[in-house]
Amino acid sequence: MATALKEAENAIGLEEIHVERQEPPKGQKTFTVEEAVETIGFGKFHIVLFLIMGSTGVAEAMEIMLIAVVSPLIRCEWQLQDWQVALVTTMVFFGYMIFSIALGLLADRYGRWKILLLSFLWAAYFSLLTSFAPSYIWFVFLRAMVGGGVSGHAQGLIIKTEFLPTKYRGYMLPLSQVFWLAGSLLIIGLASVVNPTIGWRWLIRIASIPGMLLILVFKFIPESARYNVSTGNVAAALATLQRIAKMNRAAMPEGVLREPAKERRGRFKDLIHPKYLRTTLQIWIIWLGIAFAYYGVILASAELLERDLVCGSAAPPVQDSSDDSEESRSPCHCHLFGPAAYQTMIISTVGEIALNPLNILGINFLGRRLSLCITMGCTALFFLLLNICTSSTGMTGFLFMLRALVSANFNTIYIYTAEVYPTTMRALGMGTSGSLCRVGAMVAPFISQVLISASFIGALCLFSSVCVVCAISAFTLPIETKGRALQVCI
Repeated sequence: MATALKEAENAIGLEEIHVERQEPPKGQKTFTVEEAVETIGFGKFHIVLFLIMGSTGVAEAMEIMLIAVVSPLIRCEWQLQDWQVALVTTMVFFGYMIFSIALGLLADRYGRWKILLLSFLWAAYFSLLTSFAPSYIWFVFLRAMVGGGVSGHAQGLIIKTEFLPTKYRGYMLPLSQVFWLAGSLLIIGLASVVNPTIGWRWLIRIASIPGMLLILVFKFIPESARYNVSTGNVAAALATLQRIAKMNRAAMPEGVLREPAKERRGRFKDLIHPKYLRTTLQIWIIWLGIAFAYYGVILASAELLERDLVCGSAAPPVQDSSDDSEESRSPCHCHLFGPAAYQTMIISTVGEIALNPLNILGINFLGRRLSLCITMGCTALFFLLLNICTSSTGMTGFLFMLRALVSANFNTIYIYTAEVYPTTMRALGMGTSGSLCRVGAMVAPFISQVLISASFIGALCLFSSVCVVCAISAFTLPIETKGRALQVCI
């Protein structure tokens, strides 16, 4: 038995270990995974976990933001109309929506780590295939497959959540936004160099490299101890906790790890259990609205830059006299990005961390619900401010603030959703929320790239109205998770 336990402690595939469960002797001290995580505290393991799992945001951001920087080129190459360009983004999120539910269900049943690895392999494979797409139809199909793979990246957030002590979740999880920002800036920077020289196909190939590199370091992160103990795999959970304690140079709690296995895991009907029904419905509304606003801002930014829509006008694109490069004087009916446009995109993207310190303070002191209500209300206001006739500098400033606000919204709802659901349905809860989120993302392109050309103020009012609904839903959520321990079961 001692040999078996030693092997369990050193094995990488800890989730595969199963031993016969025995009742502890009467009067012997016991502890749960929650108690062990809190006792061990924050340390070296969590820093490594943050860097590796947080870096999944780099790969995800590069794949999602890719469409915004290649859309002008594929519009030109295949002579696409507005709705065809919008359809590309919609199909990416359609793939995300379908796979998000399926992968969430599988993660609650078979483990977070396995699904995360599978999703990265899937996304990298189809991303590379996209770079060889011979036609528009193939491009749309392959990007939809990439969206399906990217949907599994949410398991990285769940693994982080389930290993972090309660008081650190409100600080560490929002900081993960830095990785999304890094990925967004990286793809914009690469696009400004690669697109005008070797083309968008090479940009896609280069963008898939971070995801491939991350696959190589996943082996250093174990399966969630909370998941293992929920399946009755106590030996694996104990070995993981001992490994973390050793890395953090902390002591384990006294006694024996004891927590009953949960036979009912990853069931859809648990999401609509009377205890969670209202919470689930309101979370779905909020996720849908946040994604609608977030991707609406990103795509509207690209559209404003591509068409030079300022002061609500729909005037033909005006060439920047300082930018007379060949790619900006395309003979096609499209208007490709020049250096000034990429610069504006970078500035507005940096806005995603502008409110991070305030967002972290709000989450930890005001609570998740009130913080989200405030940022959603401000998002609604800044959407309306975009209609003010202003200079390009003023427009960049509004876009900067909008990116900051919509990013804060995502930070908060990610944390809230991961905290409000118990271990037995946490991945499924995130998966279904992510799926509804993509419904909003699927609709956003047709507002930001089609309706905005017909009615600028109409598009802005629609975005603003959705944000107001989300603010109300956030304020009336029935459960506040600030300072609350992660639940094990219903």
